[in-house]
Amino acid sequence: MSHSHTDVSDQVSNEACPITEVLDHVAGKWSIGILVAAAHGPVRFTELERTITGISRRMLTLNLRRLERDGLLVRTVHPTVPPKVEYSLTPMARELHATLTGLVGWAERHRADITTARATYDAATASSPDPHVGPGRR
Repeated sequence: MSHSHTDVSDQVSNEACPITEVLDHVAGKWSIGILVAAAHGPVRFTELERTITGISRRMLTLNLRRLERDGLLVRTVHPTVPPKVEYSLTPMARELHATLTGLVGWAERHRADITTARATYDAATASSPDPHVGPGRR
């Protein structure tokens, strides 16, 4: 392999890994819910816990820390007794929120279409003798 080809491959690999990691963080099951909930202003841990159905306290804590580390959330501790902790979006996360809102809207609009497509696919593959042969591939 030529030296110039190696340099290009290394550059693509070095750039792709962080991009994949960032997308995994922001598009994760819990991250989207946290970012959407925090978009309406500062939000407390217990509010997030109530809003995001099915998330455990530990998973919420881990995701909040990761989003804060990635620069998407700001954690503010107010000096009260007991301490009041709020989370809010950074400017970078506000920009991301606009994209997430579009994605969530798309999912809501096409939920029924996807359910129908799955049922059609499952029915077609159930009648196929080879489970690896999808509809229209016999």
